[in-house]
Order: sequence, then C-alpha cells, then structure tokens
Amino acid sequence: MKRDDTMAIQKALLSIVKSNVSADSQNWLESIIESADQSNKISQAFVMVPRKTGKSIIQLNNDQKVLLEEAGISYISNWTIDRLCRVWLLNTLNSEDREKLYATVERLFLSAEMNEAVALYSALPFLAHPEIWVKRCAEGIRSNIGSVLEAIIENNPYPSENLDAAAWNQLVLKAFFTEKNIKLIVGLDKRANLELALTLIDYAKERWAAGRKVHPQLWRLVGKFINAEIFEHLKVGLQHYDQIEQRAIALAVSQSDYQPAKDYINTFPELKLARSAGNLNWDSF
Repeated sequence: MKRDDTMAIQKALLSIVKSNVSADSQNWLESIIESADQSNKISQAFVMVPRKTGKSIIQLNNDQKVLLEEAGISYISNWTIDRLCRVWLLNTLNSEDREKLYATVERLFLSAEMNEAVALYSALPFLAHPEIWVKRCAEGIRSNIGSVLEAIIENNPYPSENLDAAAWNQLVLKAFFTEKNIKLIVGLDKRANLELALTLIDYAKERWAAGRKVHPQLWRLVGKFINAEIFEHLKVGLQHYDQIEQRAIALAVSQSDYQPAKDYINTFPELKLARSAGNLNWDSF
C-alpha cells in the first residue's frame, strides 16, 4: 500500500471513529495507540473494545462517505463500530518491526472469538507487509463460521491481491458451497483461471446429478475458457431448460472466443434475442 493510500485510509477511519464513539471511548482508544507499549496495549484492549464502543452500525455524514470513496474503502460503511475500532487499532500498529507486527496480530488470531476473528480478517487489507498474512488468510477459508467466511470472501480486497491460485480457487469454490454473495468477491473476474473453471464445471455436474440448480454466477468464471470439452458440458446445462441458468450460460458464451458455442446459443431464439438486445449482464443474476 502506498503512503498516500495509507494516509487517506487512516484519515477516513479516524474521522468515523471520532464521530461514532463517546469522548470517554475516544480518549481510551487514543491512550492505547499513544502508549509506549503499543503492541501489548492493543492486544489487551482488543477484547474490551465492544464494551467501550458499543456494537451499533456506524453512522456516516456526506464528508465521511467521500473520504471512504477516495480511500477506496466504501465497503466498510455497513460495519459495526466495534469492528471498525478494532481494525483502526490494528492499522495504527508500528509497521517498521515486521516480526513484532506479525507476532502481535498472530497472537490475536490464535485467541480470537467469532467477532474478533471477523475484525482480524477484515483488517488484512489495512495491515502492512501483506505477504506475511497469506497463510493466515488461506487457513481462514477453511472456517465453518459464516460471519468469518463473509469477512474473508465478501468485500475484502486482500485475497484477490495476495493469495496464490490454489488458495484463490479454494476461496471461490467455498463461496459457492456456502452460498455467499458471489458478486461481492473482489477481483472475481480478474482472477478467473482455467483450473477454477474446470473445477466449477465438475461442481455443476454434481449439482445436476443431484437434481439441484447451479448458481448462475458460476458461468461467469467459465466463459473465457470455453473449449470443446467445456462446450459439451454447457450443452447439458442448456438442455435443463432453466431460464436463469440458460441466460447465464448464454452470457458466458458471449464472453468467449469459441465460435461453435456462439453458434449453438443462436439455435435458442429467446437467448439469441436476449444477447442481441444487450439485456444480459452479471449484475442481473
């Protein structure tokens, strides 16, 4: 993260913290970050934050909304104040000592209850040295706690910017398995890859075999990689005559360079019309 970006984020977070907590709570938070023993103080205070700040959804004025937009973090607008304050405290940690920073945050992860874990995973994009949190993020994807998974999967730029292909693919597959909001995965289109597309095709075949529907957003990650093998599976999906799935497959085909698939879609009059009219987009699914 560039220095200018860091400063903008710190400015935005501080502004919102100040306007959403009492004067006593603000003084308490500031005493922690100004302490000579900052790392230990933050570790001790992390558990206490909700008792000091409450758990209300943060309230934003127009200037703060602009600050969040400029800092590229408008997605935090639906956070609770305790979550925000925890992330803000972590964001203030001294980043010069890489090992100490890692030890401080890792210690919090090891003892975290659910809401603390949510805040910790939410904080990953705000922490210095992004390379040292990759393993922790990948481990988090294996969680079975819904709110923790949402903190990692939804509206979090850290995974797409830092995870390797295997961990990223696991994240996307877990999102489908656990019915998370696929449209909120940051970097979804940018990180699409052939291995993921093939894995998702296998997942779709399992769903079909069980008589279950396939999430239409799945085809979003397949379109660019359509080849003869994948095309055969798409034809199976189209023959299910589920209109939503058919339209999603048609949109995926429109994003491919595989002409036989394009020609086949045109044998479905309704799909041909929807494609030509430009009525299909991923936000509609």
